[in-house]
Amino acid sequence: MDINRKNHWETVYQTKNKDEVSWTQKKPIISLEFISDLKIDKSAEIIDIGGGDSNLVDYLIDEGYQNITVLDISEKALEKSKIRLGEKAKAVTWIVSDILDFKPKKKYDLWHDRAAFHFLTNKTEIEHYVNTVLEFVNGSLIMGTFSDEGPLKCSGLEISQYSEPKLSKLFNDNFKKIKCVKSDHTTPFNTTQNFLFCSFVKID
Repeated sequence: MDINRKNHWETVYQTKNKDEVSWTQKKPIISLEFISDLKIDKSAEIIDIGGGDSNLVDYLIDEGYQNITVLDISEKALEKSKIRLGEKAKAVTWIVSDILDFKPKKKYDLWHDRAAFHFLTNKTEIEHYVNTVLEFVNGSLIMGTFSDEGPLKCSGLEISQYSEPKLSKLFNDNFKKIKCVKSDHTTPFNTTQNFLFCSFVKID
């Protein structure tokens, strides 16, 4: 595990509330629309990478999805989600792990990542992530990253920007691209971040 990366995110979630971090969304509308478009079964195995204390899991539970996993490097972030969800948290599998150390014990029907992947900035890390997806995703993939019109940094860290061709190229040997959209995310500080969202389906 990258201790510096781990410590960075634990500190963020220990010292800041939702209205003090740029990635906060009251309702993750685009993610939910992309998931709905895929028409996956309610019993599908879903994992949210870098889910932190995102509200996506709340909406997935309310929509009847039964097998949800949330992974984040920050234990504190996941604790916040558990407290918010109360009894509902027992229905979710929570995993504290750096994505680069994650060794899945199952294959997933849907792999969702909003704003985690773009923090990987060197070729080795990016290839490792992609290879994990190729091995452990049997169904669909939704990636949300900063676009080529988005920020160069987030939370004080360098990020990787992605255009539609750049992001698609990483996965197109094994996945068919379904759609991509660019979207402006308004932060709690009323600044704007441009995101790229793409969905893919595994090629049989």
